[in-house]
Amino acid sequence: MKKKKRIVYNLCLAVLICIFLGSAGYLAYYFLQSKKSEDQFQELEAMIDAPVNEEEIVYVATDGDAEPGLEFVNIDGTRVQKSFASLYRENHDFIGWLSIEDTNIDYPVMQTPEEEEYYIHRDFYGEYSSAGTLFVDLESNVQKPSDNILIYGHNMKTGKMFHDLLKYENESFYKNHKYIQFDTIYGNGTYEVIAAFRTHILTEKEDGFRYYQFFNAEDKSAFNQYVSGCKALTGYTIDTDASYGDSLLTLSTCAYHTDNGRFVVVAKKLTP
Repeated sequence: MKKKKRIVYNLCLAVLICIFLGSAGYLAYYFLQSKKSEDQFQELEAMIDAPVNEEEIVYVATDGDAEPGLEFVNIDGTRVQKSFASLYRENHDFIGWLSIEDTNIDYPVMQTPEEEEYYIHRDFYGEYSSAGTLFVDLESNVQKPSDNILIYGHNMKTGKMFHDLLKYENESFYKNHKYIQFDTIYGNGTYEVIAAFRTHILTEKEDGFRYYQFFNAEDKSAFNQYVSGCKALTGYTIDTDASYGDSLLTLSTCAYHTDNGRFVVVAKKLTP
C-alpha cells in the first residue's frame, strides 16, 4: 500500500515539475520576445530625423496645409514628411509614431487596409512577435483625416505596448499627462485627452455604447453622441470637451475586468 502511495506521489510530483518547467519556459520566452521587440523599436526610433539629400525634398508645407515649413520627400508616389523618410522606406505600411510622456508608449504605428490585423502579432518587419505593433483600424483615414482615428495595441504583462494606457484610470496621472503626440507621414499632431474608460466589446444582442464603430459623424448630433458616450464612462471629470469638426484619436487595448474587456483613451487634436 505504501509503495502504491509512493508511486502516486512521485507521479503527481513529476506532473507538477513538468507544469512548473513549462510555465517557466513560457514566461522566459514571453519576456525574451518582449525584450527583442523593445530593442527593435529603439532601433527604429533612432531612424527618425535621419538626414536626406536636399534634392529629395519636393515640397515645403505652407499655411492651411501641414505645419508651415515642414518638409516632405516623395517616396514611390507618396509624399512623406522628411523626419519619417527612412522609416517609410523600410516599410510602406508605416503611417506614424505615437508617444505619451512618462510612459512606455513610444512606438511606430502601422496601417494595412487589405488586412487590418496584420500587425497584431507581427513586428515592424512582418516577423512573428507576441507584442505585435500598434495598428490603425481599417475604417480610419489618417491622411484626410477621418473624424476619429482608432489605434489598437496589446496590453502586455511586461508593461509594454499599450499597457500604460491603464494609468489614465488615475485622475492624478491624467492631470499630469493630458497630451498625446501622434505624428504621421502627413504631418504632426498633439492631442488632448478628453475621456478614459473601461468597457467591453458587445455581442450582437447587447445594447450599449460601441466606441469601436465611430469613424465619421453623419452630423453634429452623431459626433456629440460619441463624445458624451465616452465621457459618461470616464470615472472622473475631464473639463476639456470636443466640438463637431474636431479630429479625435482613440487608443484601445485589452482589459481583464470582464470578458472581451477594453480600456480606451480618447483625445482631440489641438489646433496649432
